[in-house]
Amino acid sequence: MTPTEQYIDALSRLKAGYLSLLRSHAGQRLDESVDGFDLFSGIWWPLRQQYQRAPRREVAWLVAKLYALCPVESEPGASLAHQLGRSEPTNDDARKAYRQRFDHILRQPLVELEPSLRWALDELASKNLKLDWVQLTDDLSIWEREATRTGWAEIFLGAQERN
Repeated sequence: MTPTEQYIDALSRLKAGYLSLLRSHAGQRLDESVDGFDLFSGIWWPLRQQYQRAPRREVAWLVAKLYALCPVESEPGASLAHQLGRSEPTNDDARKAYRQRFDHILRQPLVELEPSLRWALDELASKNLKLDWVQLTDDLSIWEREATRTGWAEIFLGAQERN
């Protein structure tokens, strides 16, 4: 099991109270709460000590909050870009707004992504779609690379063509 898979597995095993605590920290930095920091550190730090390639702290914190807010069921290979492409509205006005929201995600730096990713996960949840949380975490770990965002755009458009 990769370090990212282990991290997602640890999140999936959190009890409701811990998920609630993580949800209460939505939109916050890791250093804004001792309780949030302690919970997160208990999950992430042992993994980071064991594996240098564990998800970066900023990415792991973002994913923990997103998972707690919207624990969309996990499915390997169900990338966020693909699932969003599959669920694009057919109405022209709605499609335009939807694509603008997706484009906005691609233009944002990692530190500003949380609200947009919350929207995206809400979209998946509203359509009962699954998500590859490991892939999302790995993609966010290299979000600064233009190739990552270009790949998402290609996957999004490719999913639409197959529909």
